[in-house]
Amino acid sequence: MFTLLLSSIIAVAPVATVAQATTPAPTVIATPTGTAAPATTATPVPVATSTPEIRRALPAPLDPIFTGGGGSEFDGPTIGVPTDPGFRVYGWIDPGIELSTSKHSNYPLTYDDVPNALQMDQFVLRFERQPDTVQTDHFDWGFRFTSLYGVDYRWTTQQGVLSNQLLLRNQTNGYDPVEGYGILYFPHWGKGTYVEIGRYISPPDIEAQLAPENFLYTHSLMFDFDSYTQTGILVQTKLSNYWTIEYAIDAGEDIAPWDGSAHIPTGLLIARYVSHSNRNSVLFGINSMSLGSRNGQNFTTYEKGFYVNPVTGARQPYIWGHDNLQQSNLTWTHVFNPGFQNQIEFYYLYQYNAYVGGTINNYNVATGGPVYLGAGGGPGAFLPGLSDATGVVDYLEYKFSPKDFVSFRTDYINDPRGERSGFATAYGSLTLGVTHRFSNIFMIRPEIRAEKAFRPGITPYDNGTKASQTTFGLDGILNFGNP
Repeated sequence: MFTLLLSSIIAVAPVATVAQATTPAPTVIATPTGTAAPATTATPVPVATSTPEIRRALPAPLDPIFTGGGGSEFDGPTIGVPTDPGFRVYGWIDPGIELSTSKHSNYPLTYDDVPNALQMDQFVLRFERQPDTVQTDHFDWGFRFTSLYGVDYRWTTQQGVLSNQLLLRNQTNGYDPVEGYGILYFPHWGKGTYVEIGRYISPPDIEAQLAPENFLYTHSLMFDFDSYTQTGILVQTKLSNYWTIEYAIDAGEDIAPWDGSAHIPTGLLIARYVSHSNRNSVLFGINSMSLGSRNGQNFTTYEKGFYVNPVTGARQPYIWGHDNLQQSNLTWTHVFNPGFQNQIEFYYLYQYNAYVGGTINNYNVATGGPVYLGAGGGPGAFLPGLSDATGVVDYLEYKFSPKDFVSFRTDYINDPRGERSGFATAYGSLTLGVTHRFSNIFMIRPEIRAEKAFRPGITPYDNGTKASQTTFGLDGILNFGNP
């Protein structure tokens, strides 16, 4: 797993720490006879210049070909990095297919849990205005509103926001307003402070909810069971080029403040350190902790609506409940050179008095029918006391051509009581994939993946019938607008 040892056998180039100029990118020029002559090759050359830096941050450590965690930047806040000015409208279409040894369900694979069928994973439309955080002489503002339609809504849904699509009807595809927040930028609060107010994507992970920001098509098992979005006030304050802190008050993990399972206040405190060499970054802290007594860390249920019990014929209330995850994360990124990096993330989750399988999905409660894609059937068995889970995921990323990079992911999660996944077991997966960028508009990501549940006799895959699963996945992302 600790693939950083490869640095001892692979020659690496230093990460730039001064302004650089480059010759034009490599091209091929057609001669009149039809033969090809190479143009000038691109070689970064440090130059002395009196021109002011257009960014108020360390140089971007990574090659722009990488998509995970914000492209060429380290994971975490990017205060002082230039943004596109003005109002923007853009988005992407991301269809894909997951050929699988399972016939009925790929769960707990994320995202494409429908096996052997072409799916619309994400159709995303975004409206935004980003503040200018490079300047330090005036207040600025912005906003972001992101709409998502497709099968991936099954993982981004926030209880209390159109969530009956999933938690009552269990639709294969659905709509989710996955981001909706205003932005305030205060240039003299620390070295700059960026405030998001509304619903935002959970900050600490390598993997992100939205397709273009990920190294691979599918997600790790670890990511499958942690926080996706939060609603509240998230503040990022830059202390220096090396230290930035994030702190927040919100309603809990993937839960709207007005929902009966919300936990207000829930706190977040995360720090990011970047080494002076610009080769290492550590993002660590508490992503979610219910503030107050231990009772504030309980899985909370409530009753709403009625159904007719299919066995007794009695009229009974629906029981609803959502995970109240207490989550801590640590992510270390090491840059061997701009085209070669490793990222490893650890997490620990816990809550009290939860249910097997976590958040309650009331699909088929009224009919007693089978679950679909790993969801449905109402509350699982009650788990008194502490339920916890640990996970680790490692990404090794290497650019091997101007338009291609390879990703190797190692992943492990231990869910000893089945509170997260519905099955009391540990899981592991290995994934190898390639990203090929035809252009800035279109890319494809083929991958092969093998995964397994380790506890004897436990069969989480293919609707609870198999202990392991092998898949081949392929998606294509087509950008439109002004990404």
